Amino acid sequence: MMSQIEVILATLSGLDVIDIIIVAFVLYRLYYMIRDTRAAALVKGLMLLLLATAGSKWLGLNVVYWLLQKTVTVMLVALPVVFQPELRRALEQLGRGKLFRKNAFLNEEETEDFLQEMAKAVAVLAKNKIGALLVLERETGLGDYTETGIKVDGIVSNEFLINIFIPNTPMHDGAAVLRGNRVLAVGCLLPLTEDRSLSKELGTRHRAAIGITEQTDAVVVVVSEETGTISVARSGKLTRYLDTESLKEMLRPLVVQRHTSLGDFFNWRQ
Repeated sequence: MMSQIEVILATLSGLDVIDIIIVAFVLYRLYYMIRDTRAAALVKGLMLLLLATAGSKWLGLNVVYWLLQKTVTVMLVALPVVFQPELRRALEQLGRGKLFRKNAFLNEEETEDFLQEMAKAVAVLAKNKIGALLVLERETGLGDYTETGIKVDGIVSNEFLINIFIPNTPMHDGAAVLRGNRVLAVGCLLPLTEDRSLSKELGTRHRAAIGITEQTDAVVVVVSEETGTISVARSGKLTRYLDTESLKEMLRPLVVQRHTSLGDFFNWRQ
């Protein structure tokens, strides 16, 4: 065994090592991308199917091997359909870069002003149990969603945000999309999550918040109309029962402009 390993190592060139490192890096990034999504369970199932196929061939179970081989063939054809959301997200991640990035981040001073206005507005909305859905754009553009609403392009202020969600107005039931310290559009429609494991007490706003964060890197602030609870959705996960201080602490690192470095190349997915 050791002699075989030594023979393999002796045949490796510097280019082969680089090749292995690149493949390992790509596989790690693919795993990192899907580890907190529904795709992770599908990948595990596919791996078990491949192991069962190899095991049946090794054991000489010809009929089982034939059935599993046909199943794997069908699965490979179905993969682009099954993983459509993840593939789209991966391509969006690949297409991001400084050249194409919109200025959705703020400097430290702008961040503090923005968070103060956001916290004041959310506190009033929560106290009066006025439902609200605030989508904070980050690196993935949200143009497809702003097209479904009313474009306003206004500076963020607590009075402005409160008035957007006043009940019985055309903008109340939709989402407000923000880029940096500006409100791009209001009354926007968002995709609902298809996750059936969510609590039944979560309404349409929360499901829309989770849905948009499953498909983009946006961060969403939600105020419940029934309970006045403040929540934040990110990467398909919902954090509930926040107060204004914890809200600001959670949002601060997500909206402030990051200092670029060589490490950003290796951390292109957050």
